[in-house]
Amino acid sequence: MRSSQAITIRRGVPPGTERQAAELYWEAFGRKLAPALNPPDKAVGFIAAHLNHDRAVTALAGDRLVGLAGYRHADRTLTGGTAGDVLRSYGLLSGLPRLALLALLERDPAPGELVMDGITVDPAHRGTGVGTLLLQEITSVAATLGYRQIRLDVIDTNPRARALYERRGFTATGTEHTPYLRTLMGFGAVTTMRRPVTTPQGGRG
Repeated sequence: MRSSQAITIRRGVPPGTERQAAELYWEAFGRKLAPALNPPDKAVGFIAAHLNHDRAVTALAGDRLVGLAGYRHADRTLTGGTAGDVLRSYGLLSGLPRLALLALLERDPAPGELVMDGITVDPAHRGTGVGTLLLQEITSVAATLGYRQIRLDVIDTNPRARALYERRGFTATGTEHTPYLRTLMGFGAVTTMRRPVTTPQGGRG
């Protein structure tokens, strides 16, 4: 399905769209996050309740959120929530192993590097250029904040996303093989990709 509705790109998660944002995020990353945040409805509620609204760029079709891309800046990411929040939501006995699983997904940026915290597009709007628009806006954010490069990680089971990133000027800089996570989180390798903030962009995603 392709949408012909005009898309608006803005910075920040609009108030009132937290549930939509969490559902989009879970649709894209739920397989990876499931061991730490399941069951799904509770996970979506947790994500929605702890979003950092100012750590994303979003795409809207009318008043509906159809895409978002999160990023880390000043030690805050789109998907917030402290260890205490996890323990309060899931309980001590269940929460402690969940925290250990979430720690496996932590990524520390290099100096001058903006790390993305996921990008996702509503299935009905994929292939219409929304992903490209979000990446363009992320690049503008990175330039505004003074970063020299952007980093993202893509799992081995998402070749479509990797193809988009390559079209947008990202190059692979290393792959970490994680066969021990394939059964648990659904992927067996993570490739880190980077692009300079000043690199010209071309193509559509």
